[in-house]
Amino acid sequence: MRIAVLYCTLFAALTWSVSSCTPDKKTLPNLKETFSKKDKNPFGGYIVFNQLQQVFYHNNFYVQKQSFEASWQDITDTAALYISVSKNLYLSEAAQKAMLNYVSNGNTLFISSENIDSTLMDSLGCKVAHSLVKMDYLENMRYTAVRMDSGSYYNIVPYTYFYYPFTNHFARYDSTVTNVLGTNERGEANYVEIFYGRGRVYLHCEPRALSNYFLLQKQNYFYLQNLFTFVSRTPDHIYWDDYYNKRNRPSAKDSKNAFQLLLQYPATAGAFWLVLSLLLLYILFGGKRRQRIVEAIPPNVNTTVAFTETIGRLYLQKKDNHNIAAKMIMYFQEHIRKQYFLNTSHVTDDFITSLSRKSDVPKETTEGLFKLISELQEAPEISDEQLLLLNRKIEIFYKKNQ
Repeated sequence: MRIAVLYCTLFAALTWSVSSCTPDKKTLPNLKETFSKKDKNPFGGYIVFNQLQQVFYHNNFYVQKQSFEASWQDITDTAALYISVSKNLYLSEAAQKAMLNYVSNGNTLFISSENIDSTLMDSLGCKVAHSLVKMDYLENMRYTAVRMDSGSYYNIVPYTYFYYPFTNHFARYDSTVTNVLGTNERGEANYVEIFYGRGRVYLHCEPRALSNYFLLQKQNYFYLQNLFTFVSRTPDHIYWDDYYNKRNRPSAKDSKNAFQLLLQYPATAGAFWLVLSLLLLYILFGGKRRQRIVEAIPPNVNTTVAFTETIGRLYLQKKDNHNIAAKMIMYFQEHIRKQYFLNTSHVTDDFITSLSRKSDVPKETTEGLFKLISELQEAPEISDEQLLLLNRKIEIFYKKNQ
């Protein structure tokens, strides 16, 4: 009886048409998770593609229908956005390296996939724990939710729908370069922001939360908008992946040999290198029963300050004041978004008033700072004096709101 009730509930929830929004009482729709931009079935990507076109209305979307290593040959941007939504994301070694180079050059990569290529995840210091819920039993369905992380968003209402529960999450990530932006209903991270080189990677391990079915429930479309809150609203170009969402398994070109599979997992790789090391030690020192004392390795020294100073000297030597000012403005605006939850895309009088009130900084000081920022952004060249003035005004703003 319970299974029948659940089945009827699912049937009523999923039997709809995106084009007409009217129930179809004859057949259950196709539940295949394609996430294709043309697919209007429950787990297609028609809604997410069209909603993102409204979010980034200043840009055109360039649909990529070939692998990333092939697309990478034509991408010369340093502030672009590449979006990939798929059930599985399997990459060749060349594609994985191309993605990291793309991000390192200053671009943004957004990936929403249940199974993200393990080599790419290892390079970013992440690991996903997958759902243990069996996806072929109706009694496992229930109302489930995702939400934004309270540390980065002020509005953390749950976004719910009726289906198999959202349980995928990131079991490991490098907290020094990673921000948690979203969680499942158990508070486990399922959406993270990773700083890599000069760019950022946004990893999302619950693509069903970007499906037609989920985004049409109540006000769940706000969830999609929140996912891209920290992404620039005016990237150089926006690329939409229409290649990897059509592949359910690795191709022969992408497949790994036995040795690569062995080294893919930390446990087996560690065991392999340990056995190999012991074998070499036995061959070299098999005749000796005692090994010389191994000197203690000094602990790693925190070189963050030295690295920052080196980068600073490099910029100063190049005399690229415009680039330095752009970086200072970018980090200052990100501080405002995270600290005061204000949108810095449009600087208006209301924005200046709200920021002044929240930061306890006089309105005249705040207005003068943003007036200077606007002048420097439009200036073809920036002098040393202007750069120092910008730094001094930003420092004054920080000190006054402490």
